Amino acid sequence: MNRAYLDKLFTVVLAGVLAGLALAAAALPAALVFGLGVKNLMPYTALPEALKTPQPAQRSNLYANDGRTLITSFYVEDRVDVPVGEVAPVMRDAIVAAEDVRFYEHHGVDVRGVARAFTANRREGTRQGASTLTMQYVRNALAGDPRLTEEQRAAATEITVGRKIREMRYALTLERQIGKDEILGRYLNIAYFGAGAYGIAAASKRYFSTTPDRLTLAQAALLAGLVRSPADDPINGDAEAARQRRAYVLDRMVETGRVTAADAEAAKATELALKPNATPNDCAAVPADHNDWGFFCDWFTQWWNAQPAFGENVDERQRTLRRGGWKIVSSLDPDVQAKTSEQVREIYPETIARAAPTAVVQPGTGRVLAMAVNRTYGTTANPDGQQNYPNTVNQLVAGGGGITGYQAGSTFKLFALLAALESGLPLDTEFDAPRVYVTQYPVGAGPASCGGRWCPANANTYWMDGDRDMWDAFGRSVNTYFAWLTERVGADRVVEMAQRLGIVFRAPADAEMAREGAESWGPFTLGVSATTPLDLAGAYAAVAAEGTWCRPTPVTSITDPAGRRVAAGNTDCRQVLDTEVARAAADASRCPVGDQSMYRRCDGGTAEELAPGLRRPVAGKTGSSERNATETVVAFTPQLSVATIAANPDDPRDAVGGGVQKRQIAAVGRILAWSLRDEPVRDFVPPGQAVAFQHTSPRTGN
Repeated sequence: MNRAYLDKLFTVVLAGVLAGLALAAAALPAALVFGLGVKNLMPYTALPEALKTPQPAQRSNLYANDGRTLITSFYVEDRVDVPVGEVAPVMRDAIVAAEDVRFYEHHGVDVRGVARAFTANRREGTRQGASTLTMQYVRNALAGDPRLTEEQRAAATEITVGRKIREMRYALTLERQIGKDEILGRYLNIAYFGAGAYGIAAASKRYFSTTPDRLTLAQAALLAGLVRSPADDPINGDAEAARQRRAYVLDRMVETGRVTAADAEAAKATELALKPNATPNDCAAVPADHNDWGFFCDWFTQWWNAQPAFGENVDERQRTLRRGGWKIVSSLDPDVQAKTSEQVREIYPETIARAAPTAVVQPGTGRVLAMAVNRTYGTTANPDGQQNYPNTVNQLVAGGGGITGYQAGSTFKLFALLAALESGLPLDTEFDAPRVYVTQYPVGAGPASCGGRWCPANANTYWMDGDRDMWDAFGRSVNTYFAWLTERVGADRVVEMAQRLGIVFRAPADAEMAREGAESWGPFTLGVSATTPLDLAGAYAAVAAEGTWCRPTPVTSITDPAGRRVAAGNTDCRQVLDTEVARAAADASRCPVGDQSMYRRCDGGTAEELAPGLRRPVAGKTGSSERNATETVVAFTPQLSVATIAANPDDPRDAVGGGVQKRQIAAVGRILAWSLRDEPVRDFVPPGQAVAFQHTSPRTGN
């Protein structure tokens, strides 16, 4: 048996005996020592996953689409790992001097330290520990491993002889398998420095607004001193105590020869010179001058909570987000967001009950570039009687959390148009639209009931009645034409088309009707179901993308701490329409907004002022619900889709009136113009002659 093996075996035996003495300040019972057994006295033992592949809790950062602009962070512990080579040498020296001066001499367990603690603890009123830096790392790694249960993490720090001996055995094994510098780096990344900062990177930022590689001697000594006494942090605790701890570390560094006495004295005389920089945590902590990012951030958390890749339930997914150290590059474009927020407040100020939630979506990817509403994101109390304004965290743009959405009126005619085109009807399908059209669909009593049958009327007899095809019926928003068209193709196919393009029925009554009574839901075509600007922008974006619908997403990429991209960050796109059907719908959608179809068949529109100001091909639709309770505008180009809905989220009886639609049209036009100012002008691909002018068999292939 060689000398090195004997030394290590002696270390374990002595450590096992003396560890209990250090903890209990008394000798271990003989039965405990001899009861350990030969196996427990072996110098090495298998390491748990927490030590073989450490995964300490790290903060996840959410960035804008440039990958640099921080929106906010999510964490339980503010930590982000850095390689030991990126930590200033003076910081490495300081932590060794403060925590384990013999770190580079022992093998994970310092026999001298254990003996010293045993001797000191025999004295009445004296208490010394004997943990090496490696043992401290082992304890912290086990206690902070996100893969363990709360009970398992608690067991890692319980005050027992068994835990101490297990800690020593792991420390010995760890030092056999990895180098000292790697252990030091892991320790620096896992240690708590007070003020909510875990790890040297977070601590450098929290106290000095700097990075670990730029720490000075005075800064390093201060941080090293806080590890033993984090409650003395000079931001929230006792600055003088922190100063004294700094002096202690500097003295130890002199004793070990790491710094000269002169340099240490100069560092002691240095002011603390704190530059506190708190890492934001959660959506309420978005930068104050970008409060409008909060609604996008809130929707991101909804999206994350729905991803099975991050856990089996919402609680698990939140733990994954707040402990996993993800880098999440979002789809939010700060430039587009700023312009959208500005224009929303041109529709309504934030001080009134009515709101104008607005979403901007990129066709072909589903990436959401902006989400804005005339509200302050926050939980500050509102004046009496003002439920959701000026402050709210309710998701008024995307829905969810009790927000079911708003009626979008005639914008839903798009789904009847698509269903008809898909059935084989061409764009030039004509119908002599009367002022009132009595359908086969049963309805209750009301202004649109004729003997118990749904009978919608046109809003403007002179401008809407008469012989119409899909182009000018869509442009002029002729209710009776689309009621007739819905009868021809079937209301259930119109409802299915809306669902296929991402319309979610959040209101229970709507969901039940779609599930149980879609075939008789004729009024659906006129937008009586609640929806959101985000769903609507996504649906129209599918037309812009020639039939490719993409699930709206708040992310561009997600990478783990090792830099590996995860599939949950990829786009979710699928071809849901025949390309020719989508092109035909886009062609008809040019009519409402003052553009001209490829076949020159547009003849009037409800938002004709939009296209001339934009000076590029554009399509879209307006919508008004009954009594102008809500007003909606959707517009799209091949590159962007924008939807805005004017409504009172707290009181559906408060009709916003038709006058607001002019402001909505202007706002949407300016959002598109600004967002596309540096983008090339792209035209829509014209539909073929068949889909424009010929009855065919169903167009369901591609």
